[in-house]
Amino acid sequence: MTGKPARFLAVLTVRNEAAFLLEWLAHHRAAGFTDFLVFSNDCRDGTDTMLDRLADLGWLTHLRNDGPFDKRGIQFTALKQAERLDIVRNADWILPLDIDEFVNIHVGDRTLPALLAALPDATAITLTWRLFGNAGIREYTDIPVTETFTRCAPVAMHWPWRSAMFKTLYRNDGTYRKLGVHRPRDPDSSRLHDARWFDGEGRPLDHQFKTRRLFSNYGRSNYRLVQLNHYPLGAMQSYVLKADRGRAVHSDHLLGMDYWVDRNFNTDTDDSIAHIRPRSTALRAGLQSDPLLGPLHLAAVDWRHTRFRKLMEQEPYRALYARLLMTPPSTPIDLSAARVLRQFAIKGHRKD
Repeated sequence: MTGKPARFLAVLTVRNEAAFLLEWLAHHRAAGFTDFLVFSNDCRDGTDTMLDRLADLGWLTHLRNDGPFDKRGIQFTALKQAERLDIVRNADWILPLDIDEFVNIHVGDRTLPALLAALPDATAITLTWRLFGNAGIREYTDIPVTETFTRCAPVAMHWPWRSAMFKTLYRNDGTYRKLGVHRPRDPDSSRLHDARWFDGEGRPLDHQFKTRRLFSNYGRSNYRLVQLNHYPLGAMQSYVLKADRGRAVHSDHLLGMDYWVDRNFNTDTDDSIAHIRPRSTALRAGLQSDPLLGPLHLAAVDWRHTRFRKLMEQEPYRALYARLLMTPPSTPIDLSAARVLRQFAIKGHRKD
C-alpha cells in the first residue's frame, strides 16, 4: 500500500431505510471510508432509487439483492455476491456494517488512517458495539440519529452477551477469503500465524479471535481507540417499522419486547461521535442539496410517517407500540426480573 492511500470499503445491506441513508454515508465518509458497496432488497420507500442516484454521483456501488436468498439470510446472500466484485478485491481494508451502526474513532483526527497509525501492525481490529438506548423517545423525527440518541450502556458490561459483540475491520491481504457479518471467514491457515488481531483498546487478541470469536471480553472497556455506536432501537415509532421490515439476517423474525429489553440501555451519556459532526454535516448538506436526493430524502421521511399510521391499523404492531409506550424511559421494562438483570449487567455478578 506504499505510494497510494489505502482504500477503505464499507459493505452495507438496506431495506426501506432511505431516511437514514444520507446521514450514514456522510458520517462514514467523514470517518475515512473511501468506498461503499450497498445492497438493497424489496424497497418501498425509495431506498433503491436514492442509491441509484448516489451511484450516478460516484458516491457508491449499488446492487439489488432480490433473491433467491441463501438459507442463512438476506445479508449473507449479499456478502457472498460481494466476494466476486472488483470493488472488494481492490479494497485494502473491509468492514461490513448495518445502517444502525456508526464507526466512532477516538484517536488523532478520528479517521481510519489515524486508527491504523495507532495500530500499524493490525491484520484485524474488533469494533465492539456500544448500545444506545431509546431514552423514552416516542416519535420519529427527521433529525440525525447520532444527534437524537446519546444515552447508552455503560463502558463495562457483564450482560447481555450481545452487548460485547463486534464487527471486524480487517486487512484485505488474503488472510481471509470471504466476508462475514461480524468477522471475516475462510482463513488461509498458512497465514494465520502471522495475523495480528487487536481490540478497540489496542490490546493484542489471542488465537481464538483469528478463527471464531464474535464478542469481546466482558466487564472491561473495549473502546479507548475505537467503538461501534449501535442504535438498534431508535424512536418507538421507528422500532415498529423495524419490526415490520424484519431483521437483516433473518427477515422473517418479528421483533418484539425481548429484542427491545436486551438493547435498551440508557444509564450513561456518550456524545463523542460529535467530534466529526462538522465534517459529516457539511457532507450531508451537500448530498441533500442535490436536486434528486433532497426530494427523495423528504419523500422517505414522509413514507415512514405514513407507514407507521398504516401499521397502527394492524395487530401485532399496535400491541407492540402499546407495550413500548408503557416502558419507562430509564429502564428496559418495569419488571423486577429485568431490574435484577440490569444490576447484573452494570455491576457484575459477585459471588460471596
